[in-house]
Amino acid sequence: MILVLLFISACFLAYSNGANDNFKGVATLFGSGTTNYKKAISWATITTFSGSVAAIFLASELIKNFSGKGLVPNELIQMPIFAISIALGAAITVLIATKIGMPISTTHSLVGALFGAGVMAVGTDFNFARLGNTFLMPLIVSPLMAALLSLIVYVIFRFFRKRLGVTKKTSLLIREEEGVKVQTHNMDQAASLKTKISATITNKNIEIYEGKLFGISSQSLLDSLHYLSAGVVSFARGLNDTPKIVGLLLIINAFDIKWSMIVVAITMAIGGLMNAKKVGVNISKKITPMNTGQGFTANLITGLLVTTASIHGLPVSTTHVSVGSIFGIGTATKKADTKMISKIVLSWVLTLPIAAAISALLFKVLEII
Repeated sequence: MILVLLFISACFLAYSNGANDNFKGVATLFGSGTTNYKKAISWATITTFSGSVAAIFLASELIKNFSGKGLVPNELIQMPIFAISIALGAAITVLIATKIGMPISTTHSLVGALFGAGVMAVGTDFNFARLGNTFLMPLIVSPLMAALLSLIVYVIFRFFRKRLGVTKKTSLLIREEEGVKVQTHNMDQAASLKTKISATITNKNIEIYEGKLFGISSQSLLDSLHYLSAGVVSFARGLNDTPKIVGLLLIINAFDIKWSMIVVAITMAIGGLMNAKKVGVNISKKITPMNTGQGFTANLITGLLVTTASIHGLPVSTTHVSVGSIFGIGTATKKADTKMISKIVLSWVLTLPIAAAISALLFKVLEII
């Protein structure tokens, strides 16, 4: 029974992770008007799932880190209630943030839950030094590095774009979105129901590029590179996040790593498809307006940083890196919404203590039961 509860807890965490995180890789596609929400989330689902599968072969070090080894005594790691407390504490925290539309870090939630359950179980025997060096430093440094790199790279790209004679112009985007079914009552026909389809027309000013690069339309080339970079970010997110959740399942050696990865990947995909829109709109539209080239630059930096961190076992947050990259672009263009960034940063600050408190409470309750 306890193993079933552990499995359900891990799946709940995977679902919450997908709901809050899956759209972040393609946020710039939607935010720049390159594609609509439905196509963006579909691309995110495919590439994130691919990254989750690749994690079987490339991210074994992260599985070890998030099992709790080195943070708490090995005897505690073998207790299923320890893993259940961590999974549920992190999952509840991420789900709350998702419901209010805040893009928080599942990694940060897991670190907080590890800390809360660990301290509740062993007190001062918890390895605080390893927590700071292995977990907290990468989480703090990564968004700052992402913001700085995206700002620098964007300025460099803009310089070469102008030198190559590629110019920008503002154009009006008119796009018919998916129809919505609306039920109406016809009183003359005994209140029978009729269904009609209403179409939503989106009017938006967007920036497009004019000119050619290597004989190809610069806008078409950038659109293709933008899609590719969004896929890289989503792939990197699957590669980085899946093993963190699987690590909780493997601490008692009761689940096969390959099947665990597949189950977690599927559950993450479901969470993203069903509940990602609120967070997706906030990160896409409300941090800064952007065009295709700016979105490509942000994705390029995010993908490089997260992939590199995953291979080296560094538990960075895709959320922190992605938001940092987008903010770096907004800083370069002087269009960043500092109020939205302030709200997001506040949610990041609150993530760890909330996850720690929930996890500690759950561990105590499960220990009594």
